[in-house]
Amino acid sequence: TTILRSATRIIGHNGRRAALSSTSCSISEASSSSCCAGPTTIRCASSAALNNNDAASSPPPSPDAHTSPSTPHNVYMWGTSKQGTIPLSLLQEGGSASSGGMFSGSEKIVDHPLSLNLDQAALQSFLSGDTDDVDGDAKLQQIFCGATGTAMILTNGQCFVLGSNKNGELGLGSSGPKSTETPVHVPLPDPVAKASLGPNFSAFLTTTGDLYTCGYGGSAVNGMGCLGHGNMESYQSPTLVNSLVEDGCYASDVHCGEYSMTVLTTEGEVLTCGSGSYGRLGNVETFDQLYLEPVELIAGEDVVQIAGGFAFSLALNKGGIIHAWGRNNEGQLGGGVGLAVDVYAMESLPSPIEGNLEGRQVTRIAAGHSHAAAVTSTGELFTWGMNVDHEPKLENS
Repeated sequence: TTILRSATRIIGHNGRRAALSSTSCSISEASSSSCCAGPTTIRCASSAALNNNDAASSPPPSPDAHTSPSTPHNVYMWGTSKQGTIPLSLLQEGGSASSGGMFSGSEKIVDHPLSLNLDQAALQSFLSGDTDDVDGDAKLQQIFCGATGTAMILTNGQCFVLGSNKNGELGLGSSGPKSTETPVHVPLPDPVAKASLGPNFSAFLTTTGDLYTCGYGGSAVNGMGCLGHGNMESYQSPTLVNSLVEDGCYASDVHCGEYSMTVLTTEGEVLTCGSGSYGRLGNVETFDQLYLEPVELIAGEDVVQIAGGFAFSLALNKGGIIHAWGRNNEGQLGGGVGLAVDVYAMESLPSPIEGNLEGRQVTRIAAGHSHAAAVTSTGELFTWGMNVDHEPKLENS
């Protein structure tokens, strides 16, 4: 259940320019539903696998080049497909059967990894149901899976979404359907580099470093400001987060939780907004934030990757140290049994994860609903959370 992402690009917008080079890994914040793995990026709600020997070590082509990955790849998906979150018609085994065999019930459970048919003709047929404006030469570049939705990004920067849209989280506009099992193109002014699909709202990051959000804006009960627009309005279409533009900031990564959002800038600064309950914003106070604000305690940490779950966040700095904050009811912060782990457990300030990771350099991080994972420079995999392990545990193959 990982996302592997390696990217190098030049970002420019209205005279703002910055260079970005990053490598990251994450398990989706979503609950266990569908899952997916892309040639350069994997983001899952449950589990996925990528068969591409060079994907983790070699950066993909620049998005501006709009070229396809040079290395052959296979994409495997499994989990529970709700409202079309797994593109069943592209699965190599079993076709689009709706019951029996590998599927069962209305939720269509795929209980083992199945590869997607990435033949150009099959992919074009699958995507062209919504629009004729699909580049015939474009190939699948990335897949991002959330709790109730999936986003597919092509090598030309086009983004297609499917799944639940009950809160407008797919960005299909006020006249859009409440759900879709066929991919729908999301028009944005610039090519899409990344998508993060939370359970209530979503974010789209473009190759220009601009951030667009849509979906549920929050409430006085659940917390407000998760979209970063300075209010608790809900937006049915992707809307530019103007405060980042006004501050001259470029986003390089984004994570959408339940009612909060975490953003990493190209300068290595971590910003948060939305609900402050359970310490999700990392700034001691539990007040909601309507705009993206810096996580002050790690302001000088030179963060290179972020990840997050339902109500917690992780930040990996250049030195290979992970800081964690937010809810800790299932040990997802990795602090061990020394931290109280109950329904109200939380950390309102970023704390370094030590234990078995002490003395090791972490190179990639991942996070799911209430669990997390880390890969070290020597290729070791550690996992924790879900009330199974409250501190990083080495996984033996």
